[in-house]
Amino acid sequence: MTTTSSFDGATAVHARDNATYDVTVDPEWSVGDKPNGGYLLAMLGRAAIDSVVHTGSDHPHPLAASATFLRAPGFGPAEIVVELLRAGRSASHVRACLRQDGRAQVESTFTLGRLQTGTEPRWSGVPPVEVPPEEDCDQLAPVSEGGNFPSGVLSHTIERVDPAVLGFGGGTPGGTAEMRGWLRFTDGRQPDPLSLLYLSDAFPPATLDLGSTGWVPTLQLTAYVRALPEPGPLRARQRARLVEGGMVDQVCDLWDSSGRFVAQSVQLAQVRFPDDAIGTALR
Repeated sequence: MTTTSSFDGATAVHARDNATYDVTVDPEWSVGDKPNGGYLLAMLGRAAIDSVVHTGSDHPHPLAASATFLRAPGFGPAEIVVELLRAGRSASHVRACLRQDGRAQVESTFTLGRLQTGTEPRWSGVPPVEVPPEEDCDQLAPVSEGGNFPSGVLSHTIERVDPAVLGFGGGTPGGTAEMRGWLRFTDGRQPDPLSLLYLSDAFPPATLDLGSTGWVPTLQLTAYVRALPEPGPLRARQRARLVEGGMVDQVCDLWDSSGRFVAQSVQLAQVRFPDDAIGTALR
């Protein structure tokens, strides 16, 4: 008997036709009281892929995906409207919009294609990040120690972080602006190209290592999927590049269990520190 993983169930789309899909934004895939951005991107990607595959194009994998978060969707029913921009031989380009109550919530574009098996990189400048073994890393809990910042995604994703970058938990952030460790689904689901859209946005914000609060709402997120991942845990490294004017841009790199670089995401997000005099969310 085949069972549906929690990720596949939470990102399920139901076609009205080849352009409109009914979906449900699941409250369990949240950070604080908002849905996780990578989770929403994966849901949009599932609709985009379904629409293109039904046209006969052999493009089942997201190669590039970009989302602009106009506002945070509420939990519950929503719809995704898909528009095919171009269908080519090697790639299809698709626009997808998540809407609720007649208003656009998330606008996204996708480049879809087919990732090949049996290929090897000609060159790579991203060697796997060095982290302790999984069992020597600390697993993050779904609710913070003070209980004031629940993270629903941590009920579905096992995130183990290198103890060397967890000083912020004891009030002594290291100041490297980096998080690194391991990622896997709690229910044993193996990573694939679609889930990499979510997993590349699942790791804790790198600004925690600078002493930021947990409030880091994403304004724009772009992900690139570069290879079909092997089964097993993913190595993850998230690094902040610049924190200025209440915003941070950070990069997350993912390697599969064989050490191959499989995905990258770049995002621009707002960030807040305990000593900030003011801070107003745009979302």
